[in-house]
Amino acid sequence: MAVGITFSEKDEGKKVVDASGDTVGRVIEVRHGTAYVDPDPNIAETIMSKLGWADADEDDYPLQKSTVAEITDDEVRLSQM
Repeated sequence: MAVGITFSEKDEGKKVVDASGDTVGRVIEVRHGTAYVDPDPNIAETIMSKLGWADADEDDYPLQKSTVAEITDDEVRLSQM
């Protein structure tokens, strides 16, 4: 786990990848410092999240900071489980 992981609105729309680099979802919304991930976003949800127009719903999952290795300009990389 990377120390000091902080999610912000600029993370919305980023793909979430596992430690092997496989895409496991996309950050749909960041609310109160918590990133919500859609494991199977459609193209409209992807575009809306990149524009900051998407809202998390019951199909989206909160991402635990303890599972994140790093956040880059393009993706959120999960740590080895």
